Amino acid sequence: MMNVLNDTLIAPLVRGLFLDATRGPAIVAAAKADAASHNAAAARFSLPLPDSALGAEGALDEAAAAAALKAAFGAALAGGAKAVLPALVEVFLGGEKRAYAVSGPESIPGIPPAALAGAAASRSAEPAAANSALGRAAVVAGRVALVTGGAQGFGAEIVRGLAASGAFVYIADMNLAGAEQLADELNAASGGRRASAVSVNVSDEASVAAMFDHIAAATGGLDLIVSNAGIVRAGSVLEQDEKSFRLVTDVNYVAFFLIAKHGGRLLARQRRTAPRWLTDIVQINSKSGLEGSNKNGAYAGSKFGGLGLVQSFALELVAHGIKVNAICPGNFLDGPLWSDPVKGLFVQYLNSGKVPGAKSVADVRAFYEAKVPMGRGATGADVMRALYYIVEQEYETGQALPVAGGQVMLN
Repeated sequence: MMNVLNDTLIAPLVRGLFLDATRGPAIVAAAKADAASHNAAAARFSLPLPDSALGAEGALDEAAAAAALKAAFGAALAGGAKAVLPALVEVFLGGEKRAYAVSGPESIPGIPPAALAGAAASRSAEPAAANSALGRAAVVAGRVALVTGGAQGFGAEIVRGLAASGAFVYIADMNLAGAEQLADELNAASGGRRASAVSVNVSDEASVAAMFDHIAAATGGLDLIVSNAGIVRAGSVLEQDEKSFRLVTDVNYVAFFLIAKHGGRLLARQRRTAPRWLTDIVQINSKSGLEGSNKNGAYAGSKFGGLGLVQSFALELVAHGIKVNAICPGNFLDGPLWSDPVKGLFVQYLNSGKVPGAKSVADVRAFYEAKVPMGRGATGADVMRALYYIVEQEYETGQALPVAGGQVMLN
């Protein structure tokens, strides 16, 4: 019966107990079962699992374990214990023991008390501030979020916005050094731990699975997954090589499947003990997912496919309390995807002849700005307002929200 308990399974179930009991966010971290290392005044939960939580082959039965933990937690509350955070939770099965330190959003520095109250009571909030959406902080205050491709571009903008609004954010990226630098910056600015870097190759299933296992042990789960990592390789269908086409498909399309698969498993697991708690998977798609893109078929095709996945996953995952939606931004002209002087889209489009008559990068930029009725490219703040709307809206799933200045409109 030894080595049956593991943090990947148990921590999300424990987190769910607190999500359900307090109707607010919590962080559950694997800890040593050593009372001396914890506040003696904090509530202590001892939750035994019966042998009936084991399946026929001796492995832990997830549904049975969730039911047993809920029963043990309920018995502790009925006996006069309080669901006070922080707390030490110990889970027993035979001779095995796993311990978890539980903390609430008040442990994340810099969150306004009013935002914490709003987060616990409701997801409704006032319209966002123009530059950071801080007016909607109650939507994510204290919640745990993951942003893939979070070290740069739109991803970094989203990370900064979530952290500014009181969330704890995992910055996931192949560029681990860049992710760590951003996490250090945000943590230093807040005076505490607000973000954590994690390395991931979103197109590699083993890497994605390992990332979510790490998150399960470190915080017990997630409330928001932003699948943002993406790539563009522009080129004519008559000339583009297969390798470039497959690379774009793997990073933009297959990777979203992997994120939804392994992230969805984690969200569904904590839902077993928190049946009233809603979570979100949001794909950062593109306006090119709503209309074709000349000499950029690999990218547009992957984004069109992504919306098919969003709608399909939404239908399936709603049974687990997971909303799946997409944001379709217009061109982020000031970000590295467009402005990188070596491999940015301005350079790619100039070299591929996608913009007729363009003689310079400035000509390409002016061409794309002229396409937008509002006369400018999308910004991080535009995307943040859309993201907070999606999280706040509890009655929408499977939607693709354009943020394109009127350039693309839904029918």
